[in-house]
Amino acid sequence: MSAIGVVSSCSCLRPGVRLLKPGMHKMSSFGLHTAARCAAKEYYEVLVLGGGTGGIAMSARMKRKVGAGNVAVVEPSKTHYYQPLWTLVGGGAKQLATSARPTGSVMPTGVEWIKSRVTALDPEKNCVWLENDTKISYKYLIIALGISLHYEKIKGLPEGFDHPKIGSNYSVHTVEKTWKAIQDFKEGNAIFTFPNTPVKCAGAPQKIMYLSEAYWRKTGKRSKANIMFNTSLGVIFGVKKYADALLEIIKERNITVNYKHNLVEVRADKQEAVFENLDKPGVTEVHQYEMLHVTPPMGPPEVLINSPVSDGAGWVDVDKETLQHKKYPNVFGLGDCTNLPTSKTAAAV
Repeated sequence: MSAIGVVSSCSCLRPGVRLLKPGMHKMSSFGLHTAARCAAKEYYEVLVLGGGTGGIAMSARMKRKVGAGNVAVVEPSKTHYYQPLWTLVGGGAKQLATSARPTGSVMPTGVEWIKSRVTALDPEKNCVWLENDTKISYKYLIIALGISLHYEKIKGLPEGFDHPKIGSNYSVHTVEKTWKAIQDFKEGNAIFTFPNTPVKCAGAPQKIMYLSEAYWRKTGKRSKANIMFNTSLGVIFGVKKYADALLEIIKERNITVNYKHNLVEVRADKQEAVFENLDKPGVTEVHQYEMLHVTPPMGPPEVLINSPVSDGAGWVDVDKETLQHKKYPNVFGLGDCTNLPTSKTAAAV
């Protein structure tokens, strides 16, 4: 058995490359499918699903391990966005264009970019299926598919974004609408929401609130703004140390927090937001707004729901210490698509 615990008959594989650290599960020589041919578009030593920050970073690292031409990234998007910048775009401090790069320009040299979408995973046969029934086999698989946005789970969205006074920093299609809504604010309720699901970057829904408050102070509108943070959570933030500090800021800036309030409907034509009181299921409250920032419900990518690599909730089922899959030792998960017990953010350590 080679140093990586795999015996393969493919002459294009490089022996002696150690991808598993001590303590990780090794694979039986009979437990790993080996492709009959090593054509560039049929088999890779390392296949990465997802061309976000995590997928791009890992593809570069793996290329240094196994060599150019042996690593591929499956990513359908032609444009790579640095999404953390969108808080500043929504707050008027940056232009949306500065967050964008052509995907090809961020793909590491020597890593093949497969411009397609994964439609199914078959870890028993060590392969994935792409659009147009294309099959790609692998020795190692890294799943970095991120998290999906579900504006459609809020009645009245996404079509409500066609109206003014509403925006969301979580989508390339709506982030600039946030800044427009902030600028156009005159007087009334400014509502910022947090959904009843996991979200990526749990601090972002509050960041834009504080940026908005600062802008209205600067422009003399603060006294006319009733700023509300309506969150489905029972706390302002999940980490007590930071929650205590944030509560001081909220008190100092005279911001109202409504806990256990989950946005379920937007009536954009009437500038009304409907919230369910999670302490009283079925009981709703209607709030008029002059400005509304929506943080959408989120969940695992559709391809992972009911997938053999996922847990019952649809997240990739990995060991929290190694990121190695709990059942398939040649599969690893990375980032927001996993069931790691951390916040879904690159800042989680």
